[in-house]
Amino acid sequence: GYNTDVLGFEKYLAQRWQPHHKKALILGTGGVSKAVQYILQKLGLSYRYVSRKPGVHSFSYEQLTPQVMEEYTLIVNTTPLGTYPNITEAPQIPYEALTPSHYLFDMVYNPEKTLFLKKGEEKGAIIKNGYDMLEIQADESWHIWSRV
Repeated sequence: GYNTDVLGFEKYLAQRWQPHHKKALILGTGGVSKAVQYILQKLGLSYRYVSRKPGVHSFSYEQLTPQVMEEYTLIVNTTPLGTYPNITEAPQIPYEALTPSHYLFDMVYNPEKTLFLKKGEEKGAIIKNGYDMLEIQADESWHIWSRV
């Protein structure tokens, strides 16, 4: 089968990824997080999930220290937090530890700039919402269905 999340995220990541983004935090453990994991593995990047409960291969939000944030400079929000109309919600990460070396992706595209992205932008981080990924997925879906 096809997974346009995978196709979309791979092209989406390439837009602003830089070589110093070697480690990633995947916020959330739902369906789209698996597509993100697949692409990070394909590119040889280290990653950890962030969830409400810690696990063997995941942090809890409470475990995200400034030291962890310094080490993991690629942060991908795969949760629905911040989606309209709940625009005052954001993942509970230590935003004060973000720097211009960080790259924040948000799969959310409405609003255009979520609170997660705004807080990253305030710290000089590179930010990107999910709209381009949505367009890429639509294009890929069209190509898949057109071949049928």
